[in-house]
Amino acid sequence: MSPSTPAPLRIAIAGCTGRMGHMLIEAVMAADDCVLAGALDRAGSPAIGQDASAFLGKASGVAITADLRTGLQGADCLIDFTRPEGTLAHLAVCRELGVQLVIGTTGFSDAQKAEIAAAAEDVAIMMAPNMSVGVNVVLRLLDMAARALNEGYDIEIIEAHHRFKVDAPSGTALKMGEVVANALGRDLKECAVYGREGVTGERDPSTIGFATIRGGDVVGDHTVLFAGIGERIEISHKSSSRATYAQGSLRAVRFLAGKARGLYGMNDVLGLG
Repeated sequence: MSPSTPAPLRIAIAGCTGRMGHMLIEAVMAADDCVLAGALDRAGSPAIGQDASAFLGKASGVAITADLRTGLQGADCLIDFTRPEGTLAHLAVCRELGVQLVIGTTGFSDAQKAEIAAAAEDVAIMMAPNMSVGVNVVLRLLDMAARALNEGYDIEIIEAHHRFKVDAPSGTALKMGEVVANALGRDLKECAVYGREGVTGERDPSTIGFATIRGGDVVGDHTVLFAGIGERIEISHKSSSRATYAQGSLRAVRFLAGKARGLYGMNDVLGLG
């Protein structure tokens, strides 16, 4: 490495043996400006002690570990797509060690989100329910559409994911709902309808409906429907690979480089304001 070449970003991956973990490791290994520095998995995993990139048929020299301090030693940033309880445990150690954090985990409660915001006073964190560049462009389009279609249109959000997803609606669907509700001057907590069954009566035009589908290996489909009289507008995003989430995560890592503290979103990463 020449004196003018910046040191590679040292990245640790949480949940490294899962589908998203494998995609993240592959993306890090393929990036010229990144290096795998740590690989975390749950205690008792049969993968503990194995090389983190063995599934790729190549060696990284990084052994999978359940010990957070071992896995984060020397890391600049941890990418975490696990579950809320695990992410918060990782967050506490990252805060202690000064390791930045990119959070793609969904399903946080308001109290848990407050914990993350508090930790961001000491370490730089980028948190988003979806790391896809395309999804975040769609969020901007939804804000524009909702402001223009603010009267006479019923709004429904339909999302589909694979059978293994444990939270519903998806974090991305909820974010879409928040964007639309904010654009309309509404509070999503007050206007969201998450299920319909039986005799529900006529639709309240002030509500935002959610429909959830779980099945097969669907990576992630989201559609926001603005249904008016005589026309329907649909804004959709469909993921065919988790690679887009991995690449978005690396963009987030690069964005955080050099930042001491603060809580950021993908709008900040992409310069969308």
